Amino acid sequence: MTKSSDRVNGRPPLISRRAEWERRSEPILAVAALAFLVAYGTPIVEQDLSPGWQSACTAATIVAWIIFALDYLARLILTGNKRYFIRHNWFDALILAIPVLRPLRALRLVALLSIAHRAGTNTLRGRVVTYAAGGTTLLLILSSLAITDAERGRPGATINGIGDGLWWSITTMTTVGYGDRYPVTTSGRFVAAALMLAGIALLGVVTATVASWLIERIDDAKNQEAATQALVNELRIEIKRLHERLDAREQARRLGRSTRSRKVHAMTCAVSHWATFRWMTCGCAARLLRITTFDND
Repeated sequence: MTKSSDRVNGRPPLISRRAEWERRSEPILAVAALAFLVAYGTPIVEQDLSPGWQSACTAATIVAWIIFALDYLARLILTGNKRYFIRHNWFDALILAIPVLRPLRALRLVALLSIAHRAGTNTLRGRVVTYAAGGTTLLLILSSLAITDAERGRPGATINGIGDGLWWSITTMTTVGYGDRYPVTTSGRFVAAALMLAGIALLGVVTATVASWLIERIDDAKNQEAATQALVNELRIEIKRLHERLDAREQARRLGRSTRSRKVHAMTCAVSHWATFRWMTCGCAARLLRITTFDND
């Protein structure tokens, strides 16, 4: 049988090397993503930053983007089937390809979800909960920053601060939509459309997760009831066997008593017959003795 094509010159398979790379790169990517969040959001929240701080934030976002790009290239190189990897990681490539679109730069923070997926639990519901909780929090942050960055200072804008952006994000993602805050720019409307779709998707995920949890609880209750019924049936069978054993012992004890009674009765009869025989013998002997004595006289 031929060996795997991923094993070359005694080296471990590429897929295991990629998994090892992902395991080791998780802390670095998490730090890079958080640094990108701070560097991207600080100029939006604080408008009066000095040029030096603005340059530092820009440099931090560039460094974080380079780290994301290197991680993507490393995983691509360590993957045996590169076409499969590209097809299933196209969103990572899309995020890396849009550094010039300012409102969409925040999409790079979606890498946090990938990191959470790698380090998350192995159960399906655990992953769903991780994605739902992390996705909700991340969407609120991203949409608030992106809509504020796109709308603030524009003619006719109703979103002029991070507070307005956060309020708009919450009302939009929960499909409430009061209408007091709304985007007026093209990029802001694009962010709004993406947030609406994401909110609907998250609502569906949460609903499905709750339904799955309820179904599992019901299944667990049914399984526990079935196990309890099976245990009761086993106990009934065991009790029946014990009753049968007790009945058998009782019958044997009664049979033993009957046998002993017959033996005692037989012995009693024998003794009685023997006593009767002796009495008759003694009586006959006495009569013979009297007759003999009478004849002699």
